[in-house]
Amino acid sequence: MKLPFEYYQNENVTDIARDLVGKRLVTRINKQLTSGIIVETEAYSYRERGCHAFRGMTKRNHVMFGDGGVAYVYLCYGIHHLFNIVTNRTGYAEAVLIRALEPCEGEAIMLARTGSSLPRITSGPGKLTKALGLTTAFNGAALTGPTVWLEDEGWRGKTVARQRIGIDYAGKDARLPWRFVMKANKWVSR
Repeated sequence: MKLPFEYYQNENVTDIARDLVGKRLVTRINKQLTSGIIVETEAYSYRERGCHAFRGMTKRNHVMFGDGGVAYVYLCYGIHHLFNIVTNRTGYAEAVLIRALEPCEGEAIMLARTGSSLPRITSGPGKLTKALGLTTAFNGAALTGPTVWLEDEGWRGKTVARQRIGIDYAGKDARLPWRFVMKANKWVSR
């Protein structure tokens, strides 16, 4: 069952980032179904320098300023599409980056999209978006719609908090333990 719109309205971005570990991310693009269990996330809030919304609204980040429950997909380094889940309410720009997932359905489709081979085709934020067929065309897409959504698989295992990756520019905010990983899962990014 799809997570309801209200799920994404949580006012604590780190709580939802931790809770998203173990959820299933699903895409149905061109009648092709792919999915995977989220094994790694990172939380971002307009209150800290690691967030795209820290300096205010721009053309790139405007979807972060709306109600949670939509995708925020942007192009990183002009190469990789990165998929984020907008959380909270209008005016509180927060999002959770999905960093890695363990494939469940559509592995052959994922392999064809990436031109890669198992086992690590979804072990990083750029890799998983390519495998699931997500691009900036999905920026602002409702996560309760027919193309991209999340489901609760009932997973209640061990989640570990760590420092976020690749945001040294954020100074002391880079050291916040806002990265959440499924303990001992081989699909977590390196």
